Amino acid sequence: MYICVASIFMFYVSLSNFFFMKSHLLTMLMLLEFMSITVLLMLLNFLSQFVYDSSSLVYFVIILVCEAVMGLVLLTLYVRCHGSDYFQVSSLFSC
Repeated sequence: MYICVASIFMFYVSLSNFFFMKSHLLTMLMLLEFMSITVLLMLLNFLSQFVYDSSSLVYFVIILVCEAVMGLVLLTLYVRCHGSDYFQVSSLFSC
């Protein structure tokens, strides 16, 4: 019970930080990963209470890994194109 409440609190804190801290692309990607880890924690808590099906957890972890790799690729392309990960330095559509 406490794990679910704590993970919901962590999710909302990271979601609010995601909307208020938009200066660096790297911090936004880290907050997205933190949100996905808290969703994984909620899913693990839910499945352990009712029905434990490990295949759905494996699929979710695969999706998390693909999302992280895509984020790092986009960060690398953005830094190579603009020189830094600041959003105030240049427009997103200039490259």
